[in-house]
Amino acid sequence: MNPIFVKKSDGTDEEFDIMKLKESLVRSGAQPTIIDKIIRTITEDLKCKSARLGNKAVCDVTSIYKQAFSMLKKMSVSAAARYSLRRSIMEIGPTGFPFEEFVAELFKAQGFNTLTDQMVLGKCVPHEVDVVAWNKRKLLMAEVKYHNELAGKTDLKVALYVKARFDDLSQNKYQYTEDTPARKLDEGWLVTNTKFTETAITYAECSNLKLLSWNYPQNENILDLIERYKLHPVTCLTSLTSADKKALIGRKIMLCKDLYERKDDMKQLGISPAKIFKAYSEIGTIFEELEGVKRAVEGV
Repeated sequence: MNPIFVKKSDGTDEEFDIMKLKESLVRSGAQPTIIDKIIRTITEDLKCKSARLGNKAVCDVTSIYKQAFSMLKKMSVSAAARYSLRRSIMEIGPTGFPFEEFVAELFKAQGFNTLTDQMVLGKCVPHEVDVVAWNKRKLLMAEVKYHNELAGKTDLKVALYVKARFDDLSQNKYQYTEDTPARKLDEGWLVTNTKFTETAITYAECSNLKLLSWNYPQNENILDLIERYKLHPVTCLTSLTSADKKALIGRKIMLCKDLYERKDDMKQLGISPAKIFKAYSEIGTIFEELEGVKRAVEGV
């Protein structure tokens, strides 16, 4: 059989690795029988394409994702929602609800108070800071870099200038609540919705710049935090249209859990009762399955 290659989101080609597809499907929480069926179907389709082309068969990785997502949606709506999480995060930025607000939610879930879009005075000059987060133990400030494409990466140049800004900010003291004294910046963070280059990671680890991306650091990345604290954005729901999601985000409803507290908003937006029921059922299933996985891991 001719080798099968996939065109990645950055435009480069690599040989198709069935294990990468399987790992993403396992992470979605899909049942083994569903995973096997999807892998079998996609593999056979790729083999047919390879035989038809006769030479190097190249398939767009996006088409593989769409095929897997379509099959998941028919067999496990909750797994489809989790499988699409990375692309769901991409939908947050352009809709009018800044990615900075989502990053603030990640810090809030970990016990921090937060502010976004702050002008903060360093030793030398003032700086625009995307997210300020604090509790009784720490004061953090974060620079947030949003990319419109999955292939976009935050590189060394960005890490260098962000570190320089935090070095200036670390020379001052700040007070955000009356019950805590003014204090210096404890940590500077660089956050992106996609990935970092290897050189950016190497520099950050050496210079004590904290990084957070879709897949970094291990066990504490954006995907891990979403699942740990149930911070799934409404953009991951398969039962709603893009217009529905945009309307909800326009009302500052960004997270699935927010819908439970503001159910009337869906009615006010004219979303049909049937669709509302499907959306709430989908959210409930996602959270119930996450609890099931958590209990299994903890041995409860």
